[in-house]
Amino acid sequence: VERDERTAVRPDPENRKNYRFQLQGPNAMAVLEVAMGQTPPDLKFFHMARIEIAGVEVRALRHGMAGQPGYELFGPWKDYDTVRNALIEAGKDHGLTLVGGRTYSSNTLESGWIPSPLPAIYTGEALKPYREWLKANSYEAKASIGGSFVPDSVEGYYLTPWDLGYGPFVKFDHDFIGREALERMAGVPQRKKVTLALDNADVMRVMSSALQKGERAKYMEFPSAVYSMHPYDAVLKDGRTIGVSTWIGYSANEGTMLTLAMVEADFAEPGTEVTLLWGEPDGGTRKPTVERHVQTEIKAIVSSVPYSEVARDSYAEGWRTKQTA
Repeated sequence: VERDERTAVRPDPENRKNYRFQLQGPNAMAVLEVAMGQTPPDLKFFHMARIEIAGVEVRALRHGMAGQPGYELFGPWKDYDTVRNALIEAGKDHGLTLVGGRTYSSNTLESGWIPSPLPAIYTGEALKPYREWLKANSYEAKASIGGSFVPDSVEGYYLTPWDLGYGPFVKFDHDFIGREALERMAGVPQRKKVTLALDNADVMRVMSSALQKGERAKYMEFPSAVYSMHPYDAVLKDGRTIGVSTWIGYSANEGTMLTLAMVEADFAEPGTEVTLLWGEPDGGTRKPTVERHVQTEIKAIVSSVPYSEVARDSYAEGWRTKQTA
């Protein structure tokens, strides 16, 4: 097995080994059927199959990123143009739109999936052999943490199934690794996953600070304002930390900046006013993606998760559907 590293860490950043396409939306299956010349395989969620498009083999992962069944398609880079052109041609009569890779990270803000939990491997004797086995270029070794939330230890960054919205799936009717730890957690109050809709005026204030001399807020990139592999920003109520925001970016569909967060249950009701502490303490860390800046609070409204009504009402029955914050 040979890894195809992300561009930023690849020794030869201009040469990819594999391509990856997302075919998503209400007409994804119809487009794929035309591209394949036959009915796509009926796969369960997150199952895979090998299919053929334009005479080349393609690996297909069944999932959904837009409230409908979709596919992640990938294969060797030499087949990039062949597969891409076939998909574009197949989508002409089905409203296929090329939206680019930068939209990939914004979709999760609407659907409510948190993509960035820190691997909980950095403490404990049980995982010491694993840490010693890891190499310097492993994901865990290179993972960066950023944001205004700074706990007393790395364990403060660890998230639970309840934080991520997976609490209903925690069952103790069978044995599994980590069961005892989850049983200890199950009896105590848990944070609830929510969406935070940031105040437009405050967002504009943050962005406009870049157009002046003197103190500036942390720069907000579009559509994804994430500047570390694992973002953690403090969510405040009357100056007290009541939760953590883990993903932030712009939704073109909703016309606002959203974050995915988990907050104490008493503050999880939609409509609750909170603030997001934006920027790192002490002028910022030494990460290459962090310029010197000052922290600032951004007003936010606790909102439903998923934020998108389509995702709440149209996804297959699961943690996303029919939920409020």
